[in-house]
Amino acid sequence: MIEPHVPAPPGRAPSWSGPGPARLPVRPGTGRFLVLSGVFICAACGLVYELQLVALASYLIGDSVTQASVVLSVMVFAMGIGSLLAKRLRCRAAAGFGAVEALLALVGGCSAMALYAAFAWTGDWGGAWAGGSSYLLVAFSLAIGLLIGAEVPLLMELIQRIRRQDAGGAVADLFAADYVGALVGGLAFPFLLLPLLGQLTGTLITGTVNALAGGALVLGLFHQDLTRRARWLLIVANLVVLGLLASAAVLVDDFERAARHAVYGRDVRVATHTDVQEVVLTGGTDGRSLDLFLDGRLWVSGRDERRYHEGLVHPAMNGPHARVLVLGGGDGLAVREVLRHRGVRLVDVVELDMEFVELARTDPALSALNGHVYRDPRVRVVAADAFGWLRRAPLNAYDVVISDLPDPEITSSTKLYSQEFYGLARGVLADGGRLVVHAGPVTSRPRAFWTVDATVRAAGLRTVPYSVGGRDSGAAAGSGSGSTVAVGASRAPHDWGFVLASRARPRLWIAPGSPEVPSLQAGRRATERTRLTGLPASTLVHPRYTD
Repeated sequence: MIEPHVPAPPGRAPSWSGPGPARLPVRPGTGRFLVLSGVFICAACGLVYELQLVALASYLIGDSVTQASVVLSVMVFAMGIGSLLAKRLRCRAAAGFGAVEALLALVGGCSAMALYAAFAWTGDWGGAWAGGSSYLLVAFSLAIGLLIGAEVPLLMELIQRIRRQDAGGAVADLFAADYVGALVGGLAFPFLLLPLLGQLTGTLITGTVNALAGGALVLGLFHQDLTRRARWLLIVANLVVLGLLASAAVLVDDFERAARHAVYGRDVRVATHTDVQEVVLTGGTDGRSLDLFLDGRLWVSGRDERRYHEGLVHPAMNGPHARVLVLGGGDGLAVREVLRHRGVRLVDVVELDMEFVELARTDPALSALNGHVYRDPRVRVVAADAFGWLRRAPLNAYDVVISDLPDPEITSSTKLYSQEFYGLARGVLADGGRLVVHAGPVTSRPRAFWTVDATVRAAGLRTVPYSVGGRDSGAAAGSGSGSTVAVGASRAPHDWGFVLASRARPRLWIAPGSPEVPSLQAGRRATERTRLTGLPASTLVHPRYTD
């Protein structure tokens, strides 16, 4: 907390209750500029720490809205506590600020690695540590917030030591530099650090910059305010912090490789970060089953993905199906099932991640699993967000629309399960056309499933919900499950739920000569027994996919 300084009456020098003016190696104007530059750099680093916590927690734990709310609220609260605690350090502002910055650089710079390590090596512990990653997220948010909050009172003291002025003017200068630094840090994280360096290296580099800025400001500008012992302690502390951060940066690739093996097993064959997501392929050689993970969630398992895609595609192909639209499905597996039907003339695939499509086209195991569908001249791929593309799509253009998208409870996907989205999908359906939606597991998340059904009906379509069974075993299984994986355990669903819809009530059956879907009617009856009534539709401004 910044305590007010009452301006002096006209004609009198401002009163100052603290120590006398600092003995600087530069002119006061230059010293003031250097302090504000330090404020700018420290503010940029602080916001990078905050954003990387939100981004990494959303990736590892899921539900980006919740993670952002936790990080921001805890950090802002901790900043207030840190400001209060820093009042005790104002008499030794230079030494206190140097210690705070060294500790902040270490804690903030290593936070991403620590969170990833906890997720990788302890994510399957269960018991009291079942939410270990969440606990660690709160702990880092609290620690970083405390240290960032302590900066402002100490910087206020230092800037007043250079040139005394009224509190309002000092606060205005300090906050101006702070807010501009926050802007630069906020833009640098998504557009520079994340794409060029990745989360782990980017955070380590940020910690290094933070330590250098804080150490240089105190040891270079305010070294006369420090005792000989304090100077040596700060020098040693900063060298230790920089050494630890540099060592971590050198070993970060080995660390990430070991952590990935801890999460996915030692059968990792492909691991890449596209512009949209992390894609990991395991197995697929020497008779081992292929597993595909997107952002840490099991998306495809070669053990039983065919059951999922047959259940998704074939009921919707009952009727005219010359023109088919696949939303998502960049792995090509839904397209493979579509092309098993005679009479298909065109398949448009709308997929945001073209690097993922290229992997599905070129990877030997994945392209063999999808039947090399991207070589088929009837298949066209459009690189676009499904929602935005539907807004520009021609009306009544498709006989079948297949929505093969991540689970609705993944926050980034909720707009693709909204009433507005299904209204757009309804517009591209030709007369007699059908829409089929992957709606997540039925037995484990019935409320989310039936909310999808209610939302599709709210868009003016009539629905038939159904499900097909998944593997009920300890082996990792599933496709389109969106399930977060853990070491040594499977969290794949035991069923996959779908909603078949059209303007007239659709018939759930398989036409003669079409590929069979075992137990289709039994799955429909089992799904009906879980029905929840009275659920409101989910919209863009009021998403409702929570259990």
